[in-house]
Amino acid sequence: MLRRRVITVLTFVDGVLYRTKLFEPDYRYTLNFVDAWSVDEVVVLDVTRDPTANRETFNAVVQNFARNCFVPVAAGGGVRATDDVKRYLDLGADKVIVNTGAIETPDLISDIARTYGSQCCVLSIDALRSEDGGYEVRSRFGGHPTGLEPVAWAREAVARGAGEILITAIEHDGALTGYDIDLCRQVADAVPVPVLISGGAGNWKHFLSGFVDGGADAVCTTNIYHFTETSIHSAKAFLAKNGVPVRT
Repeated sequence: MLRRRVITVLTFVDGVLYRTKLFEPDYRYTLNFVDAWSVDEVVVLDVTRDPTANRETFNAVVQNFARNCFVPVAAGGGVRATDDVKRYLDLGADKVIVNTGAIETPDLISDIARTYGSQCCVLSIDALRSEDGGYEVRSRFGGHPTGLEPVAWAREAVARGAGEILITAIEHDGALTGYDIDLCRQVADAVPVPVLISGGAGNWKHFLSGFVDGGADAVCTTNIYHFTETSIHSAKAFLAKNGVPVRT
């Protein structure tokens, strides 16, 4: 049986690690709380909005995690071409996260898959619920409407070679009230690749719902715990007790 993953998502602004709420930093952390012993994977994202910012600080972050974590590391932020992918992989990342760059140039997904393999390409989808009850994909840190529908965009991305889909409901991000299960289920039912759910986890029951009700292959969180071996172990023990096969 395929075991589910618990993934830590860490967001950085100018190389500084933050908790996030709707893509706005609201509490500063230090790096020393991260413990990768029980985490299945680490996602590090550069959400620096200033296009003139020095990216070397985030490059150092990626390299540091790649050197010191004994789990896969996925890196994202500013990926617009395969050269950006190469940079992250050369720094030690195992995968790359693409979002706005793929929306603006869909062939980027195909280029990544062809050059480095589908397993290297994770498409991140930030979705906002519309007034009619549907969803719209947003780009540029969730602030730009695209006219794309999440399920259709996920299917196209997989057809182009994306190996995983990371789905985030913008309204839920940082709220700690639970994932958008309906959104995740729609995407999970539509694509044959692993779907990672992010945005809104506030307790272990939300993890369970993400797996059981949302059909997610992995649950992602930033805000609900200090990432220590004990807390992540507790989350996995809760999931296993409730019938979800997790990596130990």
